[in-house]
Amino acid sequence: MADAKTLIVPKGATGVLVFADGSAVFGRGFGAVGDAVGELCFNTSITGYQEIMTDPSYAGQIITFTFPHIGNVGTNLDDVEADSPYALGCIVRQDVTAPSNFRNVEPFDQWMKEKGRIGLAAVDTRALTRLIREKGAPNVVIAHDPDGNFDIAALAAKAAAWPGLEGMDLAIEVTGKESRLWKDGIWTIGHGYGVNEAGEERPHVVAIDYGAKNNIFRNLVKAGARVTVLPATASFDQVKALDPDGVFLSNGPGDPAATGEYAVPVIQQVLAADIPVFGICLGHQLLGLAVGAKTIKMHQGHRGANHPVKRLSDGLVEITSMNHGFAVDVDTLPANARSTHVSLFDGSNCGIELTDKNAFSVQYHPEASPGPQDSFYLFKKFVDGLKGAVAA
Repeated sequence: MADAKTLIVPKGATGVLVFADGSAVFGRGFGAVGDAVGELCFNTSITGYQEIMTDPSYAGQIITFTFPHIGNVGTNLDDVEADSPYALGCIVRQDVTAPSNFRNVEPFDQWMKEKGRIGLAAVDTRALTRLIREKGAPNVVIAHDPDGNFDIAALAAKAAAWPGLEGMDLAIEVTGKESRLWKDGIWTIGHGYGVNEAGEERPHVVAIDYGAKNNIFRNLVKAGARVTVLPATASFDQVKALDPDGVFLSNGPGDPAATGEYAVPVIQQVLAADIPVFGICLGHQLLGLAVGAKTIKMHQGHRGANHPVKRLSDGLVEITSMNHGFAVDVDTLPANARSTHVSLFDGSNCGIELTDKNAFSVQYHPEASPGPQDSFYLFKKFVDGLKGAVAA
């Protein structure tokens, strides 16, 4: 890293990552021109970069990919988890090469440019990852200028002024704005997305969208549910008016305590009405807050598709996909909430279940995209436990 006081932009550098203290990492920019400020994190997945970039849980974040060959299969119209990318940008080791995949529609660097997202290549991503692991996730600015003109002091000031994710409600920014019926099922190669052609006979799940990945809804459909999606700010009266058999709480970005200001009272009313609940990631944290637990900001967070989680009921280990920087503090769980899953990386809580309600949640992403399918069973567990469910 170069110090801002003695910094000289290296010849050929067209991109830079600037820290709040004025230190900087130079490389070759790609994608959109400009700059963006956010939290720097790392993701250890070796596939699925398009799904990762479009995961709304990455709002406010810049992703360091530890796998060096990002962009080599291009992009397509299917591997997206939202209508647009929510990650602010990404940092990669190798330059983005020409795509080599029969499903490619557009090169990754062009896709990044069209979507207004900034990329930085030719960077020692291993060093960045070690820095995050040792010092925590820093606030940074990523910038791209084809002429290499960077005002490092101004960019450092922007990074220093950014308040960080703690205390920030981002679900309000990424949620869908209207109620909608979800119909797509799981995608399969050569066939596209299956469609939910069943009607009223299916149990009705109302999914509250705090920044959901599309594959969550697809898995609910595959499990046998009829799914209606509501915005993050939906009231209990709006939920109740749809006469749900169950309520799903989605993943999403930002600080759960901030989102909880409006989400927790609704969840508490759902629980009081004895409506079954299933939560994922941010939804897991919000369920924890709703029953009186606390959430904490993690040192580096969990982001990748290879995280081992132990199921405490029988000791089975699931390899899971994760993306979160906050966690439920297991020591604050009330007597009616028990821990069901634990991370084998750091022992943090990865699941809870209420003993007096039909309500459970997991910190990880059982829908994957990208990632293994070890935890798909959770969708079936939820749907099979609802009124009107038909045994397979």
